[in-house]
Amino acid sequence: MKQVEFIDKNGAFRIHNPENYSGLYLPLAGETGLKSSITPNLGGDSKTDQNHFLLEPVSIENLHNNRNTRNFWCRIEDKGCWSVCGSSAKQEAEKFTKDQDESTLEAGFMWQKLTRISKEYGVKAETTSFVTLDGAMEVMMVELTNTAEYEQKITPMAVIPVYGRSADNIRDHRHVTSLLHRIETKMYGVEVCPVLSFDERGHQKNQTTYFVYGSTGEGEAPETFYPTTEMFIGEGGSYLIPETVRTVKDGVPAGTKLQGKEAAGGMRFASVTLKPQESAAYLILAGISEDREQIEKQTAAYRTKKQVEAALETVKKHWTDKVNVDFATGDTAVDNYLKWICFQPVLRRIFGCSFLPYHDYGKGGRGWRDLWQDCLALLIMEPSVVRQMIVDNYGGVRIDGTNATIIGSRQGEFIADRNNITRVWMDHAFWPFVTTKLYLDQTGDLNILLEKVTYFKDLQAKRGTAHDNAWDHVYGNKQRTEGGNVYFGTILEHILLQNLCAFYDVGDHNEMRLHGADWNDALDMAWERGESVAFTCAYAGNLKDIAECLKHLEAETGISRIEVAEEMKYLLADGTDLYESPDKKQELLEKYTSLCAHNIKGGTILISVEQIRKNLLGKAEWLMQHIRSKEWISAEDGMGWFNGYYDNHGNAVEYSKDQDVRMMLTGQVFAIMSGTAGEEQIKAVCKSADRYLFDKKAGGYRLNTDFKEEKFDLGRMFGFAYGEKENGAVFSHMAVMYANALYQRGFVSEGHKVLQTLLDAAMNFENSKMYPGLPEYFDNDGRGLYAYLTGAASWYMLTMITEVFGVKGKLGDLVIAPSLLPEQFDEKGDAGLQLEFAGKKFHIILHNPKKQSSRDGQIRQAVCDDQIILETEPEYGVRLSKKVIETLDSGKCHRIDVVLSE
Repeated sequence: MKQVEFIDKNGAFRIHNPENYSGLYLPLAGETGLKSSITPNLGGDSKTDQNHFLLEPVSIENLHNNRNTRNFWCRIEDKGCWSVCGSSAKQEAEKFTKDQDESTLEAGFMWQKLTRISKEYGVKAETTSFVTLDGAMEVMMVELTNTAEYEQKITPMAVIPVYGRSADNIRDHRHVTSLLHRIETKMYGVEVCPVLSFDERGHQKNQTTYFVYGSTGEGEAPETFYPTTEMFIGEGGSYLIPETVRTVKDGVPAGTKLQGKEAAGGMRFASVTLKPQESAAYLILAGISEDREQIEKQTAAYRTKKQVEAALETVKKHWTDKVNVDFATGDTAVDNYLKWICFQPVLRRIFGCSFLPYHDYGKGGRGWRDLWQDCLALLIMEPSVVRQMIVDNYGGVRIDGTNATIIGSRQGEFIADRNNITRVWMDHAFWPFVTTKLYLDQTGDLNILLEKVTYFKDLQAKRGTAHDNAWDHVYGNKQRTEGGNVYFGTILEHILLQNLCAFYDVGDHNEMRLHGADWNDALDMAWERGESVAFTCAYAGNLKDIAECLKHLEAETGISRIEVAEEMKYLLADGTDLYESPDKKQELLEKYTSLCAHNIKGGTILISVEQIRKNLLGKAEWLMQHIRSKEWISAEDGMGWFNGYYDNHGNAVEYSKDQDVRMMLTGQVFAIMSGTAGEEQIKAVCKSADRYLFDKKAGGYRLNTDFKEEKFDLGRMFGFAYGEKENGAVFSHMAVMYANALYQRGFVSEGHKVLQTLLDAAMNFENSKMYPGLPEYFDNDGRGLYAYLTGAASWYMLTMITEVFGVKGKLGDLVIAPSLLPEQFDEKGDAGLQLEFAGKKFHIILHNPKKQSSRDGQIRQAVCDDQIILETEPEYGVRLSKKVIETLDSGKCHRIDVVLSE
């Protein structure tokens, strides 16, 4: 079975003949600027945003259409033409034959090297690709070596087709926008500066320049240029068999100006005669600049092989250092896969949800849910930046408890909906506190709850059921008071408001309304009567956790009363009569949202922390008991599960009727995670999930059983083929959250099965056909789809650290309570984890020579730096206090040895 071969401990890997597998691509990017994807034959695209594509946009379905391939050609005297990336008509025809080139791909975080050897031509090419850290340009370094036993004369030529416009123009105005191109050849390359841009922003004067520059490894300029597509490929030619390469026709010199044509960064270098085993290097730079005058200066820093090699090492070190979490499980392949999973949240911060070849999530931005879930991983890897991110993100909350869904390009920037579309995902208010709670545990920084933040304001009002026709753009995007002042509320007020509004926003069955969808975006066709029991469970857990948080706030700070907007007093109503009546809840919510549909008064009230705690606990307990009694489905053989939804006809979605079983994973996850499900119910859920949802071939636990109908009174997901995406695929995100919930409730072996099955599916390259990492989902055949950009990675990383290894914060203290199984220790019985906590580096080693389950016996000893004995935790585990951590040296890595067995 073909597997990925790792070549170091930092995720770098090797694959032979990777072009024989469809759909493989690697992300390349800087911290800002260019965002690229690159395939084993150098296909893919490159862009800075939706309106500025350097290379023609591609999707997964045309990813290997070689028209857009970055290419480098060798015309070998008396032999013919050869592409260093295999993108020629001849090489394509020889694919899968005995004449196929020998190729090997090596890659790591944000770089790849393709080695291709041709026996026929006696040439080896090593092509290394990366994006500079500042994102200014993509770098391609090609090193040619003569592998023949005699000297050979080679004429090198490079080409990168320059798209140079918005993704909107891939079909709309494709030819017209080429007429806008103004092309100029410089001493080292080709520059394209369209005079106008045509996109959704309208017709605007363009200031952006797209460029392709080249030089030899010694810094010499190209000999001639081919700055248009027609000039490079010729009449009747193509990028797979271009006339320029076939005939070595003359190009144009530096200083040539052309216009109105499709542009190409084509160039030819001076012919070189290589002796046996002699090499020559060539550098191709491609980028986007808003300052044309700076292009020459920027590219000059990457003009020689020595300069590029130094830049490559800088790039490798930068991204390797970003992933400052190391696992030692006794299996180096697993440890390397976990490295890539830890890198995925970094990629999503850069690429959003849709700037890689699977771009079904719009035009590149991140959504509300993404903002908060990506912070989960950043709390582990880059904790210093997260506090301000959390504070800024709360500025997207509306005063009615909903939130902005159009996210700006800058942190904390939220944009009013341009199309007056009212969109409410009912789960959105759940996630901010989940992230904030992790932050509080990791840091003990309870004062963040008292930070004051604005509220978002736009046309939408009353939780998406009405428009505020008094609002306009002059008003702005910050909530105001009747006096015209911008209103600021504490983060704690934002959290309370979000979760309390959700409590009252219920449907006929007294479960929270589904609105436009919940976490499963494809449950989007039940606006009128749909309800999400799954996230009613989730909010019940939140209410309980917020109450616990308030208890700590009072104990740690002495604050016994908190200030909230005076309108919020209605949301703190209580009583069984209210809770049991959907009509009364809806009336109360209507009253509150009417009061704040445009402005709010601006007055505040003080309420005791204890009063709010009791109110939240009462609501949480009522919700949980209501769901246990009303939504539990008993099935045969001791099985059972929770109904997770009601459809737009008001019918329960899940049931067990004769041979017709309908079960969805989401409702079980949040029932377990929130504490709603009792222990016996969890056992029944696990048994049912194993029977009805588990499919090892497909990668693990499916999202739902096959409903065998196009259930358009619930969502578009039922139009998808069963086993694809949200309709019954093994959807990594929810599967990982299922594992997390099981670990939290002490079901260790069951949680391990979920995580391990997912990882096994990803690591089975012959089946998953994907580079290392965790995909969004696996299809019916076990193929990994939508690589890299998935919230599943944040949750997988978090679960491995905080639940499997049991390393977590508790109000700033470091607690270790592992849940490792015997097979997760190495041959000595050791398992290790390196990470940062509270600004200090720790190497935690768990010693278990007898290889017993880490939960089978108490921790016998735990020592930091061979001298500080960790306190015993009341629950299974040990604790290193925040006060002790603050005394530790920030410049060294502190070793904690935890002995589990003699």
